Amino acid sequence: MKKSLIFICVLFTRFVYSQNGEDSTYQTNVIHDNLPSFYNILQERLKYPLSWLSGNFSDFDSWHTMARAKVKECLLRQPPFALYNPVVIATQDRGSYIAQKVVFNLSADSRVLAYLLVPKGKGPFPAVLLLHDHGARFDIGKEKMVEPFADSLRRVQSAREWVDRNYGGRFIGDELAKRGYVCLAIDALNWSDRGSGGYEGQQAIASNLLNMGMSYAGLIAWEDINAAEFLATRPEVDSTKVIALGFSMGSFRAWQVAALSDRVAAGVAICWMGTYKGLIVPKANATRGGSVFTTTHPGLANYLDYPDVASIACPKPMLFFNGEQDKLFPRPVVQEAYARMHAVWKSQGADDKLITKFWNLPHVFDKEMQDEVFQWLDKVCKK
Repeated sequence: MKKSLIFICVLFTRFVYSQNGEDSTYQTNVIHDNLPSFYNILQERLKYPLSWLSGNFSDFDSWHTMARAKVKECLLRQPPFALYNPVVIATQDRGSYIAQKVVFNLSADSRVLAYLLVPKGKGPFPAVLLLHDHGARFDIGKEKMVEPFADSLRRVQSAREWVDRNYGGRFIGDELAKRGYVCLAIDALNWSDRGSGGYEGQQAIASNLLNMGMSYAGLIAWEDINAAEFLATRPEVDSTKVIALGFSMGSFRAWQVAALSDRVAAGVAICWMGTYKGLIVPKANATRGGSVFTTTHPGLANYLDYPDVASIACPKPMLFFNGEQDKLFPRPVVQEAYARMHAVWKSQGADDKLITKFWNLPHVFDKEMQDEVFQWLDKVCKK
Protein backbone atom coordinates (compact mmCIF):
# COMPACT_ATOMS: atom_id res chain seq x y z
CA MET A 1 0.00 0.00 0.00
CA LYS A 2 2.84 2.35 0.91
CA LYS A 3 4.67 1.65 -2.39
CA SER A 4 1.47 2.20 -4.36
CA LEU A 5 0.94 5.55 -2.66
CA ILE A 6 4.48 6.65 -3.51
CA PHE A 7 3.98 5.65 -7.16
CA ILE A 8 0.73 7.66 -7.35
CA CYS A 9 2.50 10.68 -5.84
CA VAL A 10 5.30 10.47 -8.42
CA LEU A 11 2.78 10.31 -11.26
CA PHE A 12 0.89 13.26 -9.82
CA THR A 13 4.12 15.25 -9.51
CA ARG A 14 5.01 14.57 -13.15
CA PHE A 15 1.51 15.48 -14.21
CA VAL A 16 1.61 18.76 -12.30
CA TYR A 17 5.11 19.55 -13.73
CA SER A 18 3.80 18.98 -17.24
CA GLN A 19 0.57 20.90 -16.59
CA ASN A 20 2.64 23.88 -15.42
CA GLY A 21 4.07 24.07 -18.91
CA GLU A 22 7.68 23.37 -17.96
CA ASP A 23 10.04 21.89 -20.56
CA SER A 24 11.10 18.43 -19.40
CA THR A 25 13.73 18.01 -22.15
CA TYR A 26 17.43 18.28 -21.39
CA GLN A 27 20.73 18.43 -23.27
CA THR A 28 22.53 15.34 -24.53
CA ASN A 29 25.60 14.94 -26.76
CA VAL A 30 26.47 18.58 -26.10
CA ILE A 31 30.07 18.71 -27.41
CA HIS A 32 30.75 18.73 -31.15
CA ASP A 33 34.12 19.58 -32.71
CA ASN A 34 35.36 20.62 -29.26
CA LEU A 35 32.62 23.25 -28.95
CA PRO A 36 29.42 23.20 -26.85
CA SER A 37 26.27 23.01 -28.96
CA PHE A 38 25.33 26.48 -27.68
CA TYR A 39 28.61 28.12 -28.78
CA ASN A 40 26.79 30.41 -31.23
CA ILE A 41 24.72 31.79 -28.34
CA LEU A 42 27.92 32.49 -26.44
CA GLN A 43 29.34 34.26 -29.46
CA GLU A 44 26.27 36.47 -29.76
CA ARG A 45 26.89 37.68 -26.23
CA LEU A 46 30.28 39.05 -27.26
CA LYS A 47 29.63 42.75 -27.86
CA TYR A 48 33.17 44.11 -27.25
CA PRO A 49 32.00 47.11 -25.20
CA LEU A 50 35.56 48.48 -24.84
CA SER A 51 36.21 48.60 -28.59
CA TRP A 52 36.91 52.06 -29.98
CA LEU A 53 34.30 51.19 -32.62
CA SER A 54 31.61 50.44 -30.01
CA GLY A 55 30.48 54.07 -29.97
CA ASN A 56 30.97 54.18 -26.21
CA PHE A 57 33.96 56.54 -26.37
CA SER A 58 34.69 59.99 -27.76
CA ASP A 59 38.26 60.72 -26.64
CA PHE A 60 40.83 58.44 -28.31
CA ASP A 61 43.64 59.04 -25.84
CA SER A 62 41.41 58.18 -22.89
CA TRP A 63 40.16 55.07 -24.68
CA HIS A 64 43.72 54.05 -25.54
CA THR A 65 44.81 54.25 -21.90
CA MET A 66 41.77 52.37 -20.63
CA ALA A 67 41.84 49.66 -23.32
CA ARG A 68 45.55 48.99 -22.81
CA ALA A 69 45.01 48.74 -19.06
CA LYS A 70 42.20 46.22 -19.55
CA VAL A 71 44.33 44.04 -21.82
CA LYS A 72 47.17 44.07 -19.30
CA GLU A 73 44.71 43.13 -16.57
CA CYS A 74 43.72 40.09 -18.63
CA LEU A 75 47.37 39.07 -18.97
CA LEU A 76 47.19 38.25 -15.24
CA ARG A 77 50.14 38.65 -12.92
CA GLN A 78 53.26 40.30 -14.28
CA PRO A 79 56.60 38.65 -13.48
CA PRO A 80 58.75 40.89 -11.26
CA PHE A 81 61.40 43.09 -12.85
CA ALA A 82 65.13 42.50 -12.47
CA LEU A 83 68.11 44.43 -13.76
CA TYR A 84 69.07 42.96 -17.13
CA ASN A 85 72.77 42.34 -16.33
CA PRO A 86 73.59 41.24 -19.89
CA VAL A 87 76.64 39.07 -20.56
CA VAL A 88 77.93 38.20 -24.05
CA ILE A 89 79.04 34.57 -24.02
CA ALA A 90 79.88 34.08 -27.71
CA THR A 91 80.36 36.15 -30.88
CA GLN A 92 80.64 35.50 -34.59
CA ASP A 93 81.75 37.95 -37.27
CA ARG A 94 79.31 37.77 -40.18
CA GLY A 95 80.87 40.34 -42.44
CA SER A 96 78.78 43.48 -42.18
CA TYR A 97 77.46 42.63 -38.70
CA ILE A 98 78.33 40.75 -35.51
CA ALA A 99 76.22 37.92 -34.11
CA GLN A 100 76.23 37.63 -30.33
CA LYS A 101 74.87 35.18 -27.84
CA VAL A 102 73.69 37.30 -24.93
CA VAL A 103 72.45 36.13 -21.54
CA PHE A 104 70.25 38.56 -19.60
CA ASN A 105 67.44 38.73 -17.05
CA LEU A 106 64.17 38.81 -18.96
CA SER A 107 62.50 39.05 -15.54
CA ALA A 108 63.35 38.18 -11.96
CA ASP A 109 62.08 34.67 -12.77
CA SER A 110 63.92 34.03 -16.03
CA ARG A 111 67.52 34.56 -17.11
CA VAL A 112 67.59 33.69 -20.80
CA LEU A 113 69.93 33.15 -23.73
CA ALA A 114 69.21 35.39 -26.74
CA TYR A 115 70.67 36.24 -30.13
CA LEU A 116 71.66 39.86 -30.69
CA LEU A 117 72.82 40.98 -34.15
CA VAL A 118 74.65 44.30 -34.36
CA PRO A 119 75.63 45.99 -37.66
CA LYS A 120 79.17 47.29 -37.98
CA GLY A 121 79.64 51.01 -38.29
CA LYS A 122 78.44 54.07 -36.47
CA GLY A 123 75.15 53.76 -34.62
CA PRO A 124 72.71 54.12 -33.14
CA PHE A 125 70.74 51.84 -35.47
CA PRO A 126 67.05 51.08 -35.84
CA ALA A 127 66.19 47.77 -34.21
CA VAL A 128 63.86 44.84 -34.71
CA LEU A 129 62.44 42.61 -31.99
CA LEU A 130 62.13 39.23 -33.73
CA LEU A 131 59.23 37.11 -32.47
CA HIS A 132 59.35 33.49 -33.54
CA ASP A 133 56.43 31.38 -34.72
CA HIS A 134 54.81 28.34 -33.12
CA GLY A 135 54.68 25.77 -35.90
CA ALA A 136 54.39 22.87 -33.43
CA ARG A 137 58.20 22.88 -33.61
CA PHE A 138 59.76 23.33 -30.18
CA ASP A 139 63.40 22.29 -30.55
CA ILE A 140 64.07 25.72 -32.07
CA GLY A 141 62.68 29.15 -31.19
CA LYS A 142 65.03 32.11 -31.60
CA GLU A 143 66.85 29.94 -34.16
CA LYS A 144 63.86 30.29 -36.48
CA MET A 145 64.76 33.96 -36.82
CA VAL A 146 68.57 34.05 -36.50
CA GLU A 147 71.04 31.55 -37.92
CA PRO A 148 72.47 29.67 -34.93
CA PHE A 149 76.16 29.23 -34.19
CA ALA A 150 78.20 27.48 -31.50
CA ASP A 151 75.30 25.06 -31.12
CA SER A 152 74.53 21.40 -31.77
CA LEU A 153 74.55 20.19 -35.36
CA ARG A 154 71.03 18.89 -34.83
CA ARG A 155 69.71 22.34 -33.88
CA VAL A 156 71.57 24.03 -36.73
CA GLN A 157 70.09 21.57 -39.23
CA SER A 158 66.62 21.92 -37.71
CA ALA A 159 66.77 25.71 -38.07
CA ARG A 160 67.91 25.47 -41.69
CA GLU A 161 65.11 23.04 -42.50
CA TRP A 162 62.55 25.36 -40.88
CA VAL A 163 63.56 28.52 -42.73
CA ASP A 164 63.69 26.60 -46.01
CA ARG A 165 60.11 25.49 -45.46
CA ASN A 166 58.56 28.70 -44.09
CA TYR A 167 60.84 31.67 -44.79
CA GLY A 168 62.06 31.14 -48.35
CA GLY A 169 65.42 29.89 -47.09
CA ARG A 170 66.25 33.11 -45.25
CA PHE A 171 66.94 33.86 -41.62
CA ILE A 172 64.98 37.08 -41.21
CA GLY A 173 67.24 38.48 -38.52
CA ASP A 174 70.38 38.03 -40.59
CA GLU A 175 68.76 39.68 -43.61
CA LEU A 176 67.76 42.67 -41.48
CA ALA A 177 71.19 42.93 -39.85
CA LYS A 178 72.76 43.12 -43.32
CA ARG A 179 70.44 46.06 -43.97
CA GLY A 180 71.56 47.95 -40.88
CA TYR A 181 69.16 46.82 -38.15
CA VAL A 182 70.05 45.61 -34.68
CA CYS A 183 68.04 42.42 -34.09
CA LEU A 184 67.07 40.61 -30.89
CA ALA A 185 65.54 37.12 -30.76
CA ILE A 186 64.50 35.31 -27.57
CA ASP A 187 62.78 31.99 -26.88
CA ALA A 188 59.20 31.97 -25.69
CA LEU A 189 58.62 29.60 -22.78
CA ASN A 190 58.68 25.95 -23.97
CA TRP A 191 60.85 26.60 -27.05
CA SER A 192 64.53 25.80 -27.68
CA ASP A 193 66.70 26.50 -24.60
CA ARG A 194 63.55 27.24 -22.54
CA GLY A 195 61.78 24.09 -23.68
CA SER A 196 61.22 20.36 -23.09
CA GLY A 197 57.45 20.42 -22.56
CA GLY A 198 56.83 20.00 -26.30
CA TYR A 199 53.47 19.89 -28.01
CA GLU A 200 51.76 17.62 -25.52
CA GLY A 201 52.91 19.70 -22.57
CA GLN A 202 51.32 22.99 -23.65
CA GLN A 203 47.95 22.45 -22.05
CA ALA A 204 49.49 21.31 -18.76
CA ILE A 205 51.86 24.30 -18.76
CA ALA A 206 48.91 26.64 -19.27
CA SER A 207 46.82 24.95 -16.59
CA ASN A 208 49.64 24.95 -14.07
CA LEU A 209 50.39 28.63 -14.64
CA LEU A 210 46.70 29.47 -14.16
CA ASN A 211 46.76 27.59 -10.88
CA MET A 212 49.64 29.83 -9.82
CA GLY A 213 47.88 33.05 -10.72
CA MET A 214 49.43 33.54 -14.15
CA SER A 215 48.54 32.69 -17.74
CA TYR A 216 50.71 31.16 -20.45
CA ALA A 217 49.75 33.73 -23.10
CA GLY A 218 50.06 36.49 -20.52
CA LEU A 219 53.57 35.43 -19.55
CA ILE A 220 54.64 35.43 -23.20
CA ALA A 221 53.16 38.92 -23.62
CA TRP A 222 54.87 40.31 -20.51
CA GLU A 223 58.18 38.84 -21.62
CA ASP A 224 57.83 40.36 -25.09
CA ILE A 225 57.21 43.75 -23.48
CA ASN A 226 60.34 43.26 -21.36
CA ALA A 227 62.37 42.19 -24.38
CA ALA A 228 61.32 45.37 -26.24
CA GLU A 229 62.44 47.41 -23.23
CA PHE A 230 65.78 45.60 -23.11
CA LEU A 231 66.37 46.14 -26.83
CA ALA A 232 65.52 49.84 -26.61
CA THR A 233 68.10 50.35 -23.85
CA ARG A 234 71.02 48.88 -25.84
CA PRO A 235 73.65 51.55 -26.63
CA GLU A 236 73.71 50.49 -30.30
CA VAL A 237 69.97 51.10 -30.71
CA ASP A 238 67.97 54.19 -31.65
CA SER A 239 65.30 53.83 -28.97
CA THR A 240 62.76 55.74 -31.08
CA LYS A 241 62.96 53.15 -33.88
CA VAL A 242 62.25 49.76 -32.33
CA ILE A 243 60.09 47.52 -34.54
CA ALA A 244 58.29 44.30 -33.60
CA LEU A 245 58.19 41.65 -36.33
CA GLY A 246 56.81 38.13 -36.42
CA PHE A 247 55.21 35.37 -38.48
CA SER A 248 52.25 33.21 -37.38
CA MET A 249 52.26 33.14 -33.55
CA GLY A 250 55.07 35.66 -33.85
CA SER A 251 52.65 37.88 -35.79
CA PHE A 252 50.18 37.76 -32.89
CA ARG A 253 53.02 38.66 -30.55
CA ALA A 254 54.17 41.50 -32.84
CA TRP A 255 50.87 43.38 -33.03
CA GLN A 256 50.22 42.64 -29.38
CA VAL A 257 53.49 44.13 -28.13
CA ALA A 258 53.07 47.08 -30.52
CA ALA A 259 49.73 47.72 -28.82
CA LEU A 260 51.03 47.30 -25.27
CA SER A 261 54.49 48.89 -25.31
CA ASP A 262 55.43 52.51 -25.92
CA ARG A 263 58.94 51.27 -26.71
CA VAL A 264 57.68 49.72 -29.96
CA ALA A 265 57.35 52.34 -32.69
CA ALA A 266 55.91 50.11 -35.45
CA GLY A 267 55.02 46.51 -36.19
CA VAL A 268 55.09 43.87 -38.91
CA ALA A 269 52.57 41.04 -38.50
CA ILE A 270 52.61 38.17 -41.02
CA CYS A 271 49.81 35.59 -41.07
CA TRP A 272 47.94 36.00 -37.78
CA MET A 273 44.80 38.10 -37.72
CA GLY A 274 41.09 37.48 -37.46
CA THR A 275 38.12 37.85 -35.15
CA TYR A 276 37.05 35.70 -32.23
CA LYS A 277 33.75 34.88 -33.90
CA GLY A 278 35.46 33.98 -37.15
CA LEU A 279 38.17 31.80 -35.64
CA ILE A 280 36.25 30.02 -32.87
CA VAL A 281 34.05 27.89 -35.15
CA PRO A 282 33.71 24.13 -35.75
CA LYS A 283 36.81 22.43 -37.19
CA ALA A 284 38.91 25.62 -36.99
CA ASN A 285 42.49 25.31 -35.79
CA ALA A 286 41.79 27.72 -32.92
CA THR A 287 39.31 25.27 -31.34
CA ARG A 288 41.79 22.43 -30.89
CA GLY A 289 43.19 23.61 -27.57
CA GLY A 290 46.84 23.05 -26.70
CA SER A 291 48.69 25.52 -28.90
CA VAL A 292 45.95 28.14 -28.59
CA PHE A 293 46.86 28.70 -24.93
CA THR A 294 49.82 30.74 -26.18
CA THR A 295 47.37 33.34 -27.53
CA THR A 296 44.44 33.00 -25.11
CA HIS A 297 43.97 35.70 -22.45
CA PRO A 298 41.34 34.84 -19.82
CA GLY A 299 38.26 37.07 -20.09
CA LEU A 300 39.58 39.39 -22.80
CA ALA A 301 36.85 38.46 -25.30
CA ASN A 302 34.28 40.01 -22.95
CA TYR A 303 35.78 43.43 -23.70
CA LEU A 304 37.77 43.52 -26.93
CA ASP A 305 38.11 41.57 -30.18
CA TYR A 306 41.51 40.73 -31.68
CA PRO A 307 41.48 43.69 -34.10
CA ASP A 308 40.41 45.96 -31.24
CA VAL A 309 43.54 44.95 -29.31
CA ALA A 310 45.73 45.45 -32.36
CA SER A 311 44.14 48.89 -32.81
CA ILE A 312 45.57 50.04 -29.49
CA ALA A 313 48.75 50.42 -31.59
CA CYS A 314 47.06 53.21 -33.61
CA PRO A 315 48.41 55.58 -34.93
CA LYS A 316 51.73 53.72 -35.15
CA PRO A 317 52.82 52.46 -38.59
CA MET A 318 51.71 48.83 -38.86
CA LEU A 319 51.95 46.30 -41.70
CA PHE A 320 49.77 43.17 -41.88
CA PHE A 321 50.14 40.46 -44.54
CA ASN A 322 47.97 37.34 -44.83
CA GLY A 323 47.72 34.51 -47.36
CA GLU A 324 44.77 33.91 -49.66
CA GLN A 325 45.39 30.16 -49.29
CA ASP A 326 46.00 30.24 -45.53
CA LYS A 327 43.64 27.62 -44.07
CA LEU A 328 44.35 28.76 -40.51
CA PHE A 329 43.08 32.29 -41.19
CA PRO A 330 40.40 32.30 -43.92
CA ARG A 331 40.26 35.47 -46.00
CA PRO A 332 36.70 36.58 -44.98
CA VAL A 333 37.67 36.42 -41.30
CA VAL A 334 40.89 38.34 -41.88
CA GLN A 335 39.13 40.85 -44.13
CA GLU A 336 36.64 41.66 -41.39
CA ALA A 337 39.46 42.26 -38.92
CA TYR A 338 41.33 44.43 -41.42
CA ALA A 339 38.20 46.53 -41.98
CA ARG A 340 37.81 47.12 -38.24
CA MET A 341 41.43 48.22 -37.92
CA HIS A 342 41.24 50.53 -40.91
CA ALA A 343 38.18 52.17 -39.37
CA VAL A 344 40.22 52.94 -36.24
CA TRP A 345 43.28 54.30 -38.05
CA LYS A 346 41.02 56.33 -40.35
CA SER A 347 39.21 57.82 -37.35
CA GLN A 348 42.57 59.22 -36.23
CA GLY A 349 43.57 60.52 -39.67
CA ALA A 350 46.28 57.85 -39.90
CA ASP A 351 44.91 55.30 -42.37
CA ASP A 352 47.99 55.76 -44.57
CA LYS A 353 50.07 54.29 -41.72
CA LEU A 354 48.15 50.98 -41.74
CA ILE A 355 49.13 48.58 -44.54
CA THR A 356 47.05 45.42 -45.03
CA LYS A 357 47.52 43.04 -47.93
CA PHE A 358 46.61 39.54 -49.09
CA TRP A 359 49.07 37.38 -50.98
CA ASN A 360 48.14 34.40 -53.13
CA LEU A 361 50.04 32.11 -50.80
CA PRO A 362 49.44 29.64 -47.95
CA HIS A 363 50.73 30.11 -44.38
CA VAL A 364 54.30 31.23 -45.21
CA PHE A 365 56.57 34.28 -45.14
CA ASP A 366 58.40 33.97 -48.45
CA LYS A 367 61.14 36.09 -50.06
CA GLU A 368 58.80 38.31 -52.07
CA MET A 369 56.82 39.18 -48.94
CA GLN A 370 60.05 39.78 -47.05
CA ASP A 371 61.43 42.13 -49.71
CA GLU A 372 58.28 44.26 -49.49
CA VAL A 373 58.55 44.28 -45.69
CA PHE A 374 62.18 45.39 -45.89
CA GLN A 375 61.28 48.27 -48.21
CA TRP A 376 58.49 49.35 -45.89
CA LEU A 377 60.78 49.19 -42.85
CA ASP A 378 63.34 51.37 -44.59
CA LYS A 379 60.67 53.99 -45.28
CA VAL A 380 59.54 53.92 -41.66
CA CYS A 381 62.97 53.83 -40.02
CA LYS A 382 65.39 55.49 -42.41
CA LYS A 383 63.63 58.63 -43.51
